[in-house]
Amino acid sequence: MWYLPIFQRFRQLLQPRRRLAIFEACLIGLVSALAAVLLKSGVGLLGAWRVQTSLLLPAWLVLPSIGLVFGFLAGWLVERVAPETSGSGIPQVKAVLARIPIALDLRVALVKLVGGILALGSGLALGREGPTVQVSAALAAQLSRWFPTSPDHRRQLIAAGAGAGLAAAFNTPIAGVLFVVEELLQDFSEFTLGTAILASFIGAVVSRVLGGRSLDLNLALTASKTDFFVQDIPFYLVLGVVAGLMGALFNRGIIASLTVYRRSLRFGLPARVALAGLVSGVIVALLPVAFRDNTGLREILITGEASWSIAAIAFVSQFILTLVAYGSGVPGGLFAPALTLGAALGYLVGMGEHALLLPFGIATGLPITYALAGMGAFFTAVARVPMTGIVIVFEMTTDFNLVLPLMIGSVTSYLVAEKLAPGSLYDKLLEWNGIIIQKAAPVGGIMTNLTAKDVMQQQVETLDTEMPLDEVIQAFARSHHRGFPVVEESKLVGIVTQSDLLNIRDRNLANDTPLGEIMTTTPVTVTPIHTLSNVLYLLDRYQISRLPVVNGRKLIGIITRGDIIRAEADHLNGANATPKLRPDPSYIVYQTRSPSTGRGRLLVPVANPETAGILLLMAAAIARDRHYEIDCVQVMLIPRHSSPSETQVRTAKSRRLLRQAEVLAKKWQIPLHTQIRVTHDVAQAILETINEQHIDLILMGWKGNTSTPGRIFGNVVDTIIRQATCEVVLVKLGTTSHSSLPTQHSPLSTQHSFNSWLVPMAGGPNSQLAIKLLPALITLGNAPQIRLTQVFKPSELKPDMSVLEQAIRHLMRRRKLSSSVVALPVQANSVAEGVINLVKTEGYDVVVLGASREGLLQQAIQGNIPEAIASGVESTVILVRGAIKT
Repeated sequence: MWYLPIFQRFRQLLQPRRRLAIFEACLIGLVSALAAVLLKSGVGLLGAWRVQTSLLLPAWLVLPSIGLVFGFLAGWLVERVAPETSGSGIPQVKAVLARIPIALDLRVALVKLVGGILALGSGLALGREGPTVQVSAALAAQLSRWFPTSPDHRRQLIAAGAGAGLAAAFNTPIAGVLFVVEELLQDFSEFTLGTAILASFIGAVVSRVLGGRSLDLNLALTASKTDFFVQDIPFYLVLGVVAGLMGALFNRGIIASLTVYRRSLRFGLPARVALAGLVSGVIVALLPVAFRDNTGLREILITGEASWSIAAIAFVSQFILTLVAYGSGVPGGLFAPALTLGAALGYLVGMGEHALLLPFGIATGLPITYALAGMGAFFTAVARVPMTGIVIVFEMTTDFNLVLPLMIGSVTSYLVAEKLAPGSLYDKLLEWNGIIIQKAAPVGGIMTNLTAKDVMQQQVETLDTEMPLDEVIQAFARSHHRGFPVVEESKLVGIVTQSDLLNIRDRNLANDTPLGEIMTTTPVTVTPIHTLSNVLYLLDRYQISRLPVVNGRKLIGIITRGDIIRAEADHLNGANATPKLRPDPSYIVYQTRSPSTGRGRLLVPVANPETAGILLLMAAAIARDRHYEIDCVQVMLIPRHSSPSETQVRTAKSRRLLRQAEVLAKKWQIPLHTQIRVTHDVAQAILETINEQHIDLILMGWKGNTSTPGRIFGNVVDTIIRQATCEVVLVKLGTTSHSSLPTQHSPLSTQHSFNSWLVPMAGGPNSQLAIKLLPALITLGNAPQIRLTQVFKPSELKPDMSVLEQAIRHLMRRRKLSSSVVALPVQANSVAEGVINLVKTEGYDVVVLGASREGLLQQAIQGNIPEAIASGVESTVILVRGAIKT
């Protein structure tokens, strides 16, 4: 093709060089302004048609119908074409700038633009500023692909696009620049400021020329209507405090709204957005006509035309409408709602001052001034960007009377909100979606930048004070560690080292001497905030190799010289990379999705093909009984020095295992979702899956015992049972209860029958949970028999049978339960002894135990009830722990 050499030369001419930064910034500012004007015009036209139609036809019919239809269309477009455009858009841009792999391209820009017009024009109480920021950043990212640049240069262009989008939306170029350096990049370098300033300036100028004014806040509205007196200062402080309180509540409400929509309303994005549009339409139809236009409502507040009742209704209604809209996942931003809420709040404070001081003849500030100061204060409390909050209102009004009120209110609200709910809302939104942005380390060596909490080992092997001497010696023989912390009820009470054992050789102590008599009772410790330089000083000062990390007296980790050496090595190997203060999130390399039923989810981690079959059978039985979907996850471990998102792994064997699970799910007609995760930590990957997929119950296998001192299930399962908020079911398979997964030639078969079930009862909530789980599990057997029992000590002459009788009544209420159920107490000195004797004498196939989270782990350390039963019988043992209320 004759034109290819010319095109190639043109691309070479536009390679990322500093001298082209001006051209790139101007181009980004231009396209950002065009996108902002197009979004504003589309929302305005659709919104005007909506308001006009509601005046001609019954509002109670028109407003909900428009919200329902256009909300559904917006949600459908987002879900089918670009799910990344859900929500505000600013968190996604911030994640991309932090090098999180989230799509940001022309597809995202177009979907966000069209989806935003449909959703916001339908009356949902959100703003177009957030979408404008994401659209502009996406266009900048697409330009950086058309004219290839370095990764760092591309980040600067995306940030410049985001700043230009904000500047074009509000006609505030300085605020656009401040938002880039204060929230997005936190970088004041020459290149960042240069591109951001130029792009924001061009964006604001073009937007103003083309009529893309976001809020008509100018001298025509506010000229000669604002004032400021010294006696107003206490009331601006009050405004700041109230804005901080309500801003923190607003941020918590946003997260709560997202949680309610995703966990309680388990249907697709189109239905959620349509529901939000319907509810918003109904609410707005009940309000005065002025509330049908959000921009007009703000103008009423800032021009002093509203009464105190209108301002109060505006604050309450906008607060609720914003939570209803944002939680659904609609493509809309939070800037405009925050400004409206701030204006209403400030107006109310201004009218309160007027009512208090006017009877005494004291001059007071006008409510308009308070409304404008409230806009900056509430915006700051929500976004945690005080400089941007001050400047954005000042630029929109160009009124110097507002500078001091804005500074007082915004700084006060920032301090109050940060005290109540620390951290940016956008960071919280990313964390809610499982994305944690690593903070850049300050200038200096890692010895002063990193703390003990950053590099300590959180999974600590501990010993108990009552452990006899011979078991302590065995623990050292099995482990490579040279010392163990000694705990009592999770509190550090001492430490024992090899040196302590050597020092007692000549004391002729008995083998049953408790550890508490030989340990060092006053160990040297550090707190989580000790820097590595302080830790290394203590290690050298006392000539020791490890230090327990404590929070008060609670042991939370341990740090060794080796941990410090590894941190230094990682820093050197990573060159200029920022040290990672948290583990890398796991990475999904393969997944399949089935149609969602929305009733609930059950997670099954599979690893061993020999035991996966029976675990999946149990999961299928529970899922069919509860109408749950099944999530099946295979976790692949990689070395710590490798990145989960960049490491190449072979998944053929894992895929075969998951495909065989799909055969079983298809046979039982149960929706099955599968995924393969690459990770540094198995427990972390499983917890991430639980949070991301909103798991209601996890079913996983365990060995029944562990060689790790102070552990009951092992490190992985211990972590899951402590931290997983869903129901947990642990299965120790009996010596013969293995099954093979189905293949194309042979169905799933099991070598073990589940015909006789033993359920010890203690009256706790998890015992009841075990009873509720039983009808589903016994379908695995053939005419199963169930025995409920309660262990009583021989000294009790007349045992209380009420718990057993209540359990029988619950089981009998199940219509499909065809099993025989008996309830008989048993006498024994301990629960473990009674259960083990019953299993051995009467040969039960399965033992089902219910225990609370803390009780289960404490019993494992002090008495080992579950472990004693699991290791003392050859039958299958099932442990049940209820969901943790958060």
